[in-house]
Amino acid sequence: MVAELPIYLHNSLGRQRERLQPLESGHLGLYVCGVTVYDHCHVGHARVMVFFDALVRFLRSQGYSVHYVRNITDVDDRILERAAAADEPWLDFAERYIDAAAEDERRLGLLVPDQMPRATQNMPQMLDMIGRLLDSGHAYRADNSDVYFSVDRSPGYGRLSGRRGEELRAGARVAIEEAKRDPRDFALWKSCADDPTQVGWDSPWGRGRPGWHIECSAMSTDCLGDSFDIHGGGPDLLFPHHENELAQSEAATGKAFAKHWVHVGPVQSKGEKMSKSLGNFYTIRDILSEYEAEVLCWWLLSAHYRSPLDYRQGVLNAERSSLQRLYNALLRAPDAPPAALDAQEPWTQRFLAALADDFNVPEARAVLFGLARSLNRASGAAVAREAGLLRTLGAVIGLLGDDPGAFLRRGVAEAGRLSENEIERLLAARRAAREAGDYAVADTLREQLEGQGVALEDSANGTRWRYAD
Repeated sequence: MVAELPIYLHNSLGRQRERLQPLESGHLGLYVCGVTVYDHCHVGHARVMVFFDALVRFLRSQGYSVHYVRNITDVDDRILERAAAADEPWLDFAERYIDAAAEDERRLGLLVPDQMPRATQNMPQMLDMIGRLLDSGHAYRADNSDVYFSVDRSPGYGRLSGRRGEELRAGARVAIEEAKRDPRDFALWKSCADDPTQVGWDSPWGRGRPGWHIECSAMSTDCLGDSFDIHGGGPDLLFPHHENELAQSEAATGKAFAKHWVHVGPVQSKGEKMSKSLGNFYTIRDILSEYEAEVLCWWLLSAHYRSPLDYRQGVLNAERSSLQRLYNALLRAPDAPPAALDAQEPWTQRFLAALADDFNVPEARAVLFGLARSLNRASGAAVAREAGLLRTLGAVIGLLGDDPGAFLRRGVAEAGRLSENEIERLLAARRAAREAGDYAVADTLREQLEGQGVALEDSANGTRWRYAD
């Protein structure tokens, strides 16, 4: 049953916060533009992946049936060029990076989308859509046999990005080899009939390859129908990719395309766009070689999803420390089972209200910290109850699923402090000293452990330890 909590998201189409109202009650269709597989995924890709993963988890927690689709672009000039440079068959090259992306997502603990259509497996759908656009006069075959979408036949073109007139022409230049009628027109089909060595597919307009924009229109409508609820992606896709998708999809179907458009902000480094040429480009694998996956996800959700997120030296160390505060609280009842999600419970109310207000994860994180402080002060049955609640709320956005002790031990070992084996060795020495009645040595060992960030709790059942904040 769908919860009654109204959910609002910023809609790029209209540039305002709007209530999410499904086309079909209780069901949501979500399409996210995925990666073009010519290299390893970078931290900007990770932000898009993690945000939509958390959004899907939240929507499902509220009772919605979410059909989550994220595509894979597995044919592209960059793929063909890099495969050729590597002297590798292009399909094998693409498959290798598809597998690498899947491994990155698995390590991040992300949900597997319900469908992950590939461009190469959807050629019939693309050819059908291009044919409809030609038949309706929204597209034309140029003198060089390329097929272009005619922007002047789309009076609403520009309404998604907010661009108008000369802004749309800026950057839209006609190259010498192109035969566009208008600089704004974009390719639906790129002919390679005169070069049999090029990768291509047969079509009614000759052998060639699809334009990038038509891929997502064909795949999204094939998976979700001509009209669906949410279309999402990274900040650089708003224009021209999503603008072109919107125009050609509605021209082909005669129906409204995506109702709600959600764009995630960029990841920058010292205020600059990440790029390999500037030496500030980090892959997911780069980050995960030094930090736990949950630390990266925690950081990626630390700012509002539409705001820029700046990667700088030490930022993940700070995020690791803040996440450790939550796991340290959970250590008070590490085996407490997750609680049922009760929308009337005060902490839960505040947490869900933050997420329902344009997915305000920073505010939701503040609620988790407040609950952790309450848990640290709790006693009796409240300890397990609040630990279970903290687990449950974290799970709504895909966090706090690890064993507290294991997470804290791994994190501190990575930070350069005592490893788990070193701590156990010192504890064994302390235990032997106490059993021998040498309490001065035992006290010295305790001081050594505490001085290196290890808190001890002695009881009748033995000594428990944890990494201190």
